[in-house]
Amino acid sequence: MILQTQSLSSHIFPSNFFQTPILKSSKPINFLPLKQNPLRNFPLKCIISVASDPTTTTTTTTQVKPYPAEVSRTIMELASCGTLSTLTHDGWPLGIGVRFTVDVDGTPILCSNLSNRHFSIDKRSTLHVQLHQCGVRTPQCTIQGSLDKPEDKVVVKKLQSAWKRRFGEEMNGDFLYVVSVDRILQLEDFQEEGVWVSSSDYKNACPDPLRDIAEKIVTQINANNMEDVLRFCSIYADLQFQVSEAKMVWIDRLGFDMHLYSPSSGLYEIRIPFPREVTDEKGAKSTFNGMSQIAWEVEKNYYPIDFKRVKQVKKLGMTRL
Repeated sequence: MILQTQSLSSHIFPSNFFQTPILKSSKPINFLPLKQNPLRNFPLKCIISVASDPTTTTTTTTQVKPYPAEVSRTIMELASCGTLSTLTHDGWPLGIGVRFTVDVDGTPILCSNLSNRHFSIDKRSTLHVQLHQCGVRTPQCTIQGSLDKPEDKVVVKKLQSAWKRRFGEEMNGDFLYVVSVDRILQLEDFQEEGVWVSSSDYKNACPDPLRDIAEKIVTQINANNMEDVLRFCSIYADLQFQVSEAKMVWIDRLGFDMHLYSPSSGLYEIRIPFPREVTDEKGAKSTFNGMSQIAWEVEKNYYPIDFKRVKQVKKLGMTRL
C-alpha cells in the first residue's frame, strides 16, 4: 500500500501557517495544547488521496511515504550491528555478528577479525541489518555484495575516519572490510513481503533527515498527546471500525505511521501524511501541532470535514498493541 497526497503546500494552508510559531520565537517548539476558542479567518482544507501503485502517480500527486531505498539508507545510518553471512570452505553458509558503519554512499564498513579458515575464497556475502522502531516495528534490509579488503592507504584512512566518527574509537586497518552493494532486499517488518532495491537507487537515496530524533518525537507524542493521536484516527482516516487504542510507530519527513487496535477487528497500521515535507524537529512538531488543532476544530464542529480521508489500512498479524 502506498499513500499519495495531492499538493498541499499552497491551497490547503496559508504559506505561513506552520512556520509562524518558528518565526516568532527562538525557543524550542513543543507539542502545544489546543485552543479552546478558535477564530480562523481562512477556510479549512486538507486533501488526502490514496494510490495503490507508484507507477500511477500523476503530476498532481506527491510522494508521502519514503521509498524503499530511502528506508534502507536510514536503517543503515541508524543501526550499528548486523549479521554478516558468507560461505565456508565446505560450502555451508556462516553468519557472524559484526559492528559496522557506512560511508557517504551507504557502503558498509566492517571491523572484524575474520579468519581465513572459516571462509572460502568466494567473496559473495550478505549483511542483514534490523532497526527496532520504538519497540513496535522492525524494518530490515539485507545487502547482497562482495566482501572486500581495501588496499589503497588513502581509502583505508577515510574509512577509519568514518569508523571513528561513529564509534569514537580507532580501527585496526588489518580488521577493516567493506561490503560492496549489489542489491538490497528491504522489508517493512517481520513476516512482510520484501522489495528489491538496486545498487544505484540505494546509493542515490538520502537517509531521512528526522532519523536521529524520530524515536524521541514518537515517545513524546505517545506519552503526552494520546488524545491527539486518537483524534487523528477519526478525523484524518475514514475507518470502518471503532478504534479503542492507537500508537504512533515512526515519524519521517513525509508523515507518520500508527498502529490502531479495534476490539472487534484487531490490529491495523495506517499512514498519515504531512501536508508538506518537514526537515527538522521544529518543523515536525509545528506541523503536528497544526494538524492537531485542525482535527480538534473539525471534531468540535467549528468546520465541516471537506477533505478526502485516508481509507486504506494494513491488517497486522498481531492481536494487541
